[in-house]
Amino acid sequence: MSEVKKNASGSKSKAMSEKEEVLENIMEELEQEAKDKEEEKAAESKEEAAKDTEKEAEGSAKEAKKETEEKSEPEAGDAPEEKKKGLFSKKEKKNPLQEKVDELNDRVLRQMAEFENFRNRTDKEKAQQFEMGQSNVLEKLLPIVDNFERGLAAVPEDEKDSAFADGMNKIYKQLTKQLEDLGVKPIEALGKEFDPNLHNAVMQVESSEYESGVVAQELQKGYMFKDTVLRHSMVAVAQ
Repeated sequence: MSEVKKNASGSKSKAMSEKEEVLENIMEELEQEAKDKEEEKAAESKEEAAKDTEKEAEGSAKEAKKETEEKSEPEAGDAPEEKKKGLFSKKEKKNPLQEKVDELNDRVLRQMAEFENFRNRTDKEKAQQFEMGQSNVLEKLLPIVDNFERGLAAVPEDEKDSAFADGMNKIYKQLTKQLEDLGVKPIEALGKEFDPNLHNAVMQVESSEYESGVVAQELQKGYMFKDTVLRHSMVAVAQ
């Protein structure tokens, strides 16, 4: 019995020692795993710290570069940016009252321009009508001038110094002077080349003095009123 007990106690102690070894092994493995995990975490934390440090260094470098560029740029460089902002910014809504004022102002300016054009056109038409009426009156005076010239030409040589002839001559000169002051001038015809704009040819004559196409005789004197023909010269043209 004593040997059985000894054997039993020995087997128990042996089993206990084996269990203790197994537990120790398990504990060692667990401790090793814990150490490995701690080392991995430490390595990861070191890597993250290194990355954070690198990012901070890059950020500080960028900020320093930006500050340097901003300092180096002239103050006038802000103008294009403001201009760009102004181009792409939303248009402000106009005040309805201001729009109405602008509309009325534009309408007034248009009416003033139309009135100015109307006044200029009216003044021009009045001037043309006045000149037309004036030319009609002057044209009616021309036969009187013709009669004075015919009468003075018909005075005999021995009576040209008489008071009557002298009075007619003075009236004739006064009349022609007034016509000249109004812008009426005689057209030069004799010895000039025929011009249909100034001359009215009624016949052709043979002439040894003038070439063909030249006015040889002036039958009735023509007159100009400023830049227009008041009466054409009635002429005879050399053949």
